[in-house]
Amino acid sequence: MRIRTTGLIIFLILYHLSSICRASSIFHRVVFVHDGDTVLLENGDRVRYAGIDCPEIDHEGGKSQFMALAAREFNGSLLKGRSVRPEYDVKRRDRYGRILAYVFLRNGDMVNTLIVGKGLAHVLSTRPNLRYRGMLVRFQRKAMEERLGIWSRPLKSTGGKVMGSRRSFRFHRPDCPAGRKISGKNLIRFRSAREAFWEGYSPCKRCNPGFGP
Repeated sequence: MRIRTTGLIIFLILYHLSSICRASSIFHRVVFVHDGDTVLLENGDRVRYAGIDCPEIDHEGGKSQFMALAAREFNGSLLKGRSVRPEYDVKRRDRYGRILAYVFLRNGDMVNTLIVGKGLAHVLSTRPNLRYRGMLVRFQRKAMEERLGIWSRPLKSTGGKVMGSRRSFRFHRPDCPAGRKISGKNLIRFRSAREAFWEGYSPCKRCNPGFGP
């Protein structure tokens, strides 16, 4: 019994320390705004906002996606020259080496939710970073109801139902090869792309069942 108790105490201490590490109280000044969901901090960290995805800007002079420039402008109005506090989840970097974080202003507002709430991004849930998924979905639903930003235009027609994966939180067209690989225990069917977005699922990059060009 004593060994088990000691083990539990060690576990609780380590968990507490890891929580402190993730929820850092250190603020860093934003020195550059790349786009709607990526900024550069004064310490050299390139931070990608966790849990959301903004429309893409074509940095080579082509046509950017709908509301991409508006997302960058709003992000800049919130952060440029100001200090923010990044908070980390389980996974701290994406495949491009960018730091994944929930970014907080000094007044306590989370930038990730502000951008989603303006309809300038949609929820992009990726395991294991799901700490604020519920909150982000609530902000997205409000933006959808008010037809803000990306929600002001009709979604792409998918010809009816779409398929989602409970594991990846992605949804697909019925004929998408990736969608056909979803296991029975993870498969969830939605009546429309809008219903999938409402539940916090994001569109497959391959079959693109969500937004238009």
